[in-house]
Amino acid sequence: MKYGDKIIKMEGIIVEVHDEGVGIDLKGRLGYLLVPMRMIISDTELKVGQTVAWNMSFIEQEGPEINEKYISNIDARRRRQYDLAPTENIEEE
Repeated sequence: MKYGDKIIKMEGIIVEVHDEGVGIDLKGRLGYLLVPMRMIISDTELKVGQTVAWNMSFIEQEGPEINEKYISNIDARRRRQYDLAPTENIEEE
């Protein structure tokens, strides 16, 4: 597909701050983004309600190939989550 890059300035409001990351509501009702703390550039402490901005481009699919390693990792993680999920004790009447 090889489209030219079109850099777009995105903006959002911080709605969550955790040790592991920052939750951002995108302006324009475009959704929610969870970003690792290591990806944030800031000279001050991050707080809920602050505005953030970044440059972004459109996401381009690189090809029709499927990365089977990722698929097997996703399946394995789902199986582990299912196995670790608490089972409910449902008593039959």
